[in-house]
Amino acid sequence: MSEHYYSRKPSVEHDLHTIEETMRGRRFIFVTDAGVFSKKGVDYGSKLLVETVALPVDARILDVGCGYGPIGLTAAVLAHKGTVTMVDINERAVALAKHNADRNGLGNVEILQSDLLSELKGRSFDVVLTNPPIRAGKETVHRIFEQAHEALVPGGALWVVIQKKQGAPSAYSKLESLYSRVEQVERSKGYWIIKAAK
Repeated sequence: MSEHYYSRKPSVEHDLHTIEETMRGRRFIFVTDAGVFSKKGVDYGSKLLVETVALPVDARILDVGCGYGPIGLTAAVLAHKGTVTMVDINERAVALAKHNADRNGLGNVEILQSDLLSELKGRSFDVVLTNPPIRAGKETVHRIFEQAHEALVPGGALWVVIQKKQGAPSAYSKLESLYSRVEQVERSKGYWIIKAAK
């Protein structure tokens, strides 16, 4: 099986790129690399998620599977009085996200290497954001939903972006089994934005 971005330690040779993206009216500069998700530019699903999500300015936010940081760093701008914790299993993604947080002048972030939420035991959040690693399999995606539910405060919400053809309907059903209120907030080009409130 070929290695993909859901690897703890990518072995593929480095191929650094600098990209510019504007999200929620803010221009970001990101350094990306081989061995991380969507290295040539922020993918449509992540952009749709950050353009759709509603975040309190003082929220405690968790970005699961942060990659090089586009979702979590945009969230850090929106929740400028809050904090954003960003986690990824991929050590290369974590290093890039830390670099990109510094490069974009964002100090209200904490970035950790973690297999899903394994390094966050006992911590709680108001909002969890994820563009889940579909290629890691349905079981992994469902574990994110379950662990996010445990980590959210009552009334907190998980926001997910997932393509219909990659299992959005079954993801929606799984979320309904865990959360008190689940809604499709946005749909565009085959992507669903789902909000699941605890």
